[in-house]
Amino acid sequence: MKTLLTRSRPVLVGLSAILVLLSGCENMTEAQRSAAIGAGVGALAGVAIGDSGKSAAIGAGVGALGGYIWSTQMQKKKAEMEQATAGTGVAVTQTADNQLKLSIPSDISFDTGSAEIKPNLRPILDQFAQGLSSQPNTEVRIIGHTDSTGSDAINNPLSVNRAASARNYLVARGVNSQRIQIDGRGSYEPIADNYTEAGRARNRRIEIFLAERAR
Repeated sequence: MKTLLTRSRPVLVGLSAILVLLSGCENMTEAQRSAAIGAGVGALAGVAIGDSGKSAAIGAGVGALGGYIWSTQMQKKKAEMEQATAGTGVAVTQTADNQLKLSIPSDISFDTGSAEIKPNLRPILDQFAQGLSSQPNTEVRIIGHTDSTGSDAINNPLSVNRAASARNYLVARGVNSQRIQIDGRGSYEPIADNYTEAGRARNRRIEIFLAERAR
């Protein structure tokens, strides 16, 4: 019986946290609700890792710390970016995990084979940088992509260099470099057919993510 109760406790930790959220307590802030569901999901993930209370506690902590929120400031930023990118072909979306995502195609970002920012991208990055100093809990992630033309030896560093160029531009506009992560995926994550010029143009892109942590 003791073993059964011990194994059930992690599940109860996770379910309790989620039930707090679902109860719709009017006194909870948005951040608290996000943390609660993060803790619940994390705790249940801890059960999958192991059946001890320690695993669930670790899972709950990770879940609470890893949650993103969609605050009024994030919604305002999305509206600003939609206005700044209207008619440019840039896709501005809210991801399933509450990140603001900008998918920026090559025709306004970088020339083929180049990591130098094009003039049309600069006002978009200028607008993106504005106001981030007033959102200290936000994080920026920039991912570079290429089409399948050329070898990995060329495409992989090119994708990283494009992300680095965007990062350096934002840092020059006052964004703290420690808040920005960059990565390059080369040609490994296409969003269109690489057998056509139009598809390759869509695949040559950078993606910029803005995420706000629950306090």
